[in-house]
Amino acid sequence: MTDNDYPRDLKGYGAHPPAANWPDAARIAVQFVINYEEGGENCVLHGDAASEKFLSDIVGAVEYPGQRHMNMESLYEYGSRAGFWRLHRLFAGRKLP
Repeated sequence: MTDNDYPRDLKGYGAHPPAANWPDAARIAVQFVINYEEGGENCVLHGDAASEKFLSDIVGAVEYPGQRHMNMESLYEYGSRAGFWRLHRLFAGRKLP
């Protein structure tokens, strides 16, 4: 593949962007994207040989072969147990889809 084969030029528009014609002459569009990433981590409760090591915010985390890593599990559990529902209530309270 040569440089000319790429379908986008990636040059941007700089100081002269094209006019955005939003519905009802709106001046801004906002899109919320929520990544739900819990459930893909290693966990001995799910049959994995060791606890998670890489997919976390714990700097220098080590795996625990054959045993649970309670701190690691609590990080992942928070997202589905509390984090998702907190965001859901905020969106529902403002009638956002």
